[in-house]
Amino acid sequence: MLIAQDDLNTLGFRTGGLDGIFGAATRNAVINYQKSRGLTADGIVGCNTWRSLQENVVGTGRTSTTID
Repeated sequence: MLIAQDDLNTLGFRTGGLDGIFGAATRNAVINYQKSRGLTADGIVGCNTWRSLQENVVGTGRTSTTID
């Protein structure tokens, strides 16, 4: 979950922090991300959402939320 939160934050979809908990803020960030990418906006980080996150975060470089 930390990687998904980090990816979402890096892409501008705020999760309320990196805590590894799939809370309301993370769910809302996932839904907003899914809507922005034309994915099914169900709030679930399934295969299509995960693949999209990984593809879109590549090349963004380090941010203040990057996990080492």
